Amino acid sequence: MISIADITIPADDFELSHLHRELSGGHIELERLVTRRGSISILFWVSQGTTECIVDALEASPHVEEAQCLTSDGDHRLFEARWNGDADGFLRTMVESNARLLDGESIDGGWEFRLQFRNQDAVDGFRTLCDETGIDVVVRRIYRPSYPEANESMSTEQREAIVTAFEHGYFDIPRQTSLAVLADSFDISDSAYSQRLRRGLAALIEETIFES
Repeated sequence: MISIADITIPADDFELSHLHRELSGGHIELERLVTRRGSISILFWVSQGTTECIVDALEASPHVEEAQCLTSDGDHRLFEARWNGDADGFLRTMVESNARLLDGESIDGGWEFRLQFRNQDAVDGFRTLCDETGIDVVVRRIYRPSYPEANESMSTEQREAIVTAFEHGYFDIPRQTSLAVLADSFDISDSAYSQRLRRGLAALIEETIFES
């Protein structure tokens, strides 16, 4: 049965810790973990710092092959950073454990993750790998919901959010509408619409750019 684990690790135990420091503690929200051609890519949203500074900070790592800004929803920008096969930190631990990244974000003094595993044995194997790698992982909660194992594509709500934003000129330069107006048309908050739009854009990029 699928197991989902909510965990916390110290700030310096994650590969994006250097970028987090460069942003003076600015918030980073993780979106996707993708493995392809022997490399590991992570997609994440940032609301602070310039694109150039963020890319420069990422590429300062000898293990980062490429970093780029993929898109923006106006208030947040979606970046992709790709690590080479020599990366041996927390990202490698997740990949070797076959963990699926469901959620993740920077917090004061660390990082919080929600990871999906095939079963409890996979969770135990992940914890063992963390110990061997020297990662101080704290498991806050483990639960076993009824949850589909296959990767889910973009939801209907996310697709509608993207189409509506496009049709109303949200992605135009200059912008023709605002998040508040778009959110009002769905009768949801600005924050809820922004999250729906961002997750939909990330799913669209994964479906159209990254190989399955």
